Amino acid sequence: MAQKKLSKEKSIRRTKRITELAICAVLLASGAFIVKNAFDGSKKIGEAETAAQTETVPDITEPVTEPLDPNRIIYSSCLVRTKDQFRGDLILVNSDHQYFSTGDEDLVSILEQNYANNIEYYGTVDMTYTILRPVYDAMTKMIGDFYNKYHNDSLIIYGSYRTTDFQRQLYEADLEANGTEESTKVAKPGYSEHESGYAFDFSTIPDYDYQGTGDYAWFTENCYKYGFILRYPENKENITKIQYEPWHFRYVGEPHAYYMTKNGLCMEEYIKLIEEHPYTGEHLEFKDESGQEYEVYFVAADPGAEETDVPVPSGLSYTISGNNYSGFIVTVKKGVSAEPATKQTTTAAAETETESDTDENNDSGDQE
Repeated sequence: MAQKKLSKEKSIRRTKRITELAICAVLLASGAFIVKNAFDGSKKIGEAETAAQTETVPDITEPVTEPLDPNRIIYSSCLVRTKDQFRGDLILVNSDHQYFSTGDEDLVSILEQNYANNIEYYGTVDMTYTILRPVYDAMTKMIGDFYNKYHNDSLIIYGSYRTTDFQRQLYEADLEANGTEESTKVAKPGYSEHESGYAFDFSTIPDYDYQGTGDYAWFTENCYKYGFILRYPENKENITKIQYEPWHFRYVGEPHAYYMTKNGLCMEEYIKLIEEHPYTGEHLEFKDESGQEYEVYFVAADPGAEETDVPVPSGLSYTISGNNYSGFIVTVKKGVSAEPATKQTTTAAAETETESDTDENNDSGDQE
């Protein structure tokens, strides 16, 4: 009996030991599983970090933008007096657009300038005939080249700057002579280019007749090289509203005279073309005969402000002219650095004191 009891206790102890060993085995297996999972997770994180470190990224030392175009024009702001839309080489003066005098036109007497410079190859009627100074310079150079080619000194200036009162006299005289209510030969007072100082009329001595033929055809063919256009061409009467005048020339500046002449445009057509090339759109670009490149664009005036913000090229030569009714025309001389003085608003009507000589002068009554 005692032996059975002992065997039973021994069996219980063995069972208990086996159970404890099983529990230990389970605990060890669980611990191993946890350690393994932790190791595997650490390995995956390490692999992800390694992959991230080895992923290709842009070299921050290398530029990622496109290279700058060296020919690209950079623009800056230029404040221009809004009223200056009524002045400049490209103001359009016709039956629809009146000329508004600024009162400070830089007019010079043609004969006085000729005497001062010993110029004898052309003249005018008397000392009262005046014209804008830049126009005089270009006109005299053109006539001088004509004289050197043909040795013809019969030219005289028979029409230049006029006051509005004198233009009225011519207009009324033409109406009376022809018995009409409107003239196609003489512009209405206030609407003549002659009142701006940018235009002149040729005539010849001794017969006072100029038709632009013979030697004089040279002017029609070459005037653009000096900044002039034949203002009233033979085939544009329906646009200009003025009959063909081979004697009437208008200063607009060399690049514009070139473009108009080579493309067969009268001034009305050209100014309209420029308006179709605003600063915010495609600009008008062309080369002249020398290869000089120009860029031209339009900026509308701000009618509600004293000044208009006109974008202009930084560091390049440019000019700004009003068109006489709606805004400004910017002409950029590409590839030519700006002189300090040309970075301002520049027009042929220099801002200087008015010449004292503004007498009613010049012209016959049968010219614009």
